[in-house]
Order: sequence, then structure tokens, then C-alpha cells
Amino acid sequence: MPLIKFVRNYRDLSTDRGFQFEFFCDICENGYQSTFQPSKSGSISDALEVAGGIFGGLISRASRVGEKVHSARWEKEHDEAFISAIEEVKNHFKQCPRCGKWVCLEVCWNQERGLCVDCAPKLAGEIAHAQSEATIQQISQKVKEKDWTQDLNLEAPAVAVCPNCGADTKGAKFCPECGTPLRVTGKCPRCGAETGGAKFCPECGFKLT
Repeated sequence: MPLIKFVRNYRDLSTDRGFQFEFFCDICENGYQSTFQPSKSGSISDALEVAGGIFGGLISRASRVGEKVHSARWEKEHDEAFISAIEEVKNHFKQCPRCGKWVCLEVCWNQERGLCVDCAPKLAGEIAHAQSEATIQQISQKVKEKDWTQDLNLEAPAVAVCPNCGADTKGAKFCPECGTPLRVTGKCPRCGAETGGAKFCPECGFKLT
């Protein structure tokens, strides 16, 4: 029997009832499942086991002999089924001459370059990916450049929790729960001058409320 050459990524789904294999792409790991091939030797063994269970004795011993014979036949059938499965799916794969990977034609083979996409990425996809990344970076930069604080008073001291009742102030001038004034009015936050409760700093004119 000739040597079997194909992907390293495959899974053997065979049982004593038949043979089936799954073959996977070395890059994306997608793949194909071969057609199920019934085992002739498995059927013979099943028939002997049934007969042995009904009649016992000599037939039961024949069943055990049948299993041993079946094992040798099954191995031969298995190798033949594997070669047949490879022939069935191999047209869906290519081996990259540069890295040796077996890859699927649909996603991971660059037909123009005759190489897998790891060795020769598809340029249209790379351009689209680069454009998307650049768009995201530019959006982020423009968001950072926009002034999101223009409507906020960042100089007046803010109180997050009402000192009287402990409620969340939500940035209000008065507590939404108990009405306690929340802005500090003792000193001007810009120049430090005493304000005396005024709406504007008597020293620098900064708006305090």
C-alpha cells in the first residue's frame, strides 16, 4: 500500500461499523468530513455476536474468533477508507510550497500568488483591514480633540455626595433630596479671595454660582 500523504490536522471518526474522517485547514481550522463508508468486517462480527448471544457454546467461541479476524480485516479496510477519504476531500485543500501547510482553498489560499495567506496575504483583505483600523484610530483621535467639558464648571468646587443627607448630588447646585446648598461659597476657587456668599468674586469677578 502506498504511503499516505495529507494534512496533519484530521480526526478519525471511524468505529467498528464504518469509517469516516474530518480534515481541517492548518490556518483557519475549518474543513470537511468525508462520506461514511460501512465496514464489511464490522457487519460480520455483529452477526456472529448476535448468534453467540442466542445459541452460546460453540457459536460464542466462533464470535470471539470472528472478532480477531475482523480486527485484521478492519485495519486493512481502515487504511483503504482513509486513502479514499483523502481522495474525496483533497481537491478542497492546497499545500503551500513555502511553509508546507495544507490550507483550504476558500479562505486560506492565495490563488494569485500560489501561496497560503500566511505567506502571501490577500491584498484586498489587508487593505480593507488597514482602512478599518485607521478609521477607528481617527475616530478616537477626533473624539479626544473635541471639548466635552465646555458645559461643565471645572473651576468651582463640586460635591459628589450631599454632606447633609449623603444623597448623590448628580452635579446639582442643591441636593436633589434635601435641598442643601452644595457649592462652596467661602472662597473664590480662582483667586482664593473671601467671597462672603456673593455670586461673583469681589476680587477677580469669577462667577461662583
